[in-house]
Amino acid sequence: MRKIRNDELGRKSLEDFRAAKKRPVVFVLDNIRSLSNIGSVFRTADAFLFQAIYLCGITAQPPHREIHKTALGAEESVEWKYFKTTSEALLELRSEGYILAGIEQAENQVRLDQFKPDANKKYAFIFGNEIQGVAQDVLNLCDLAIEIPQLGTKHSLNIAVCAGIIAWHYSYQSK
Repeated sequence: MRKIRNDELGRKSLEDFRAAKKRPVVFVLDNIRSLSNIGSVFRTADAFLFQAIYLCGITAQPPHREIHKTALGAEESVEWKYFKTTSEALLELRSEGYILAGIEQAENQVRLDQFKPDANKKYAFIFGNEIQGVAQDVLNLCDLAIEIPQLGTKHSLNIAVCAGIIAWHYSYQSK
């Protein structure tokens, strides 16, 4: 087995990425504190050709050196928008026909393994603060909550990890 070189991967240029048809997915970051998490989410959205990222509340915005360290330039390729409150972002997304899905442990949640996204619909996946999770007022606006089942002693995953799991699941389950 031979490792494939970067120049053999056929990656899109920045211009090609911007011109490419995107998957109808927006990641919404609800008051995320960690700049590394924000950068990682940009990189994940780029990797899966997602529409945009909405940065809300205290979530930092590019350009920022610490975001760039983990985004590796994805903050230049992925469209993003800032909102003072997450509620404002969700109301805009709802008016554009997005299904609002909070990634959270909540009553009547859908386990990720039971979530079957419809490729003909648009989704906004909302990721909450590293300590508090998705705020209750934000969850109240969601159409559903999706839980990533976990078996260990911890009750949450890092939001960058969650975004990667959700992105992969959406990309390979939406048919």
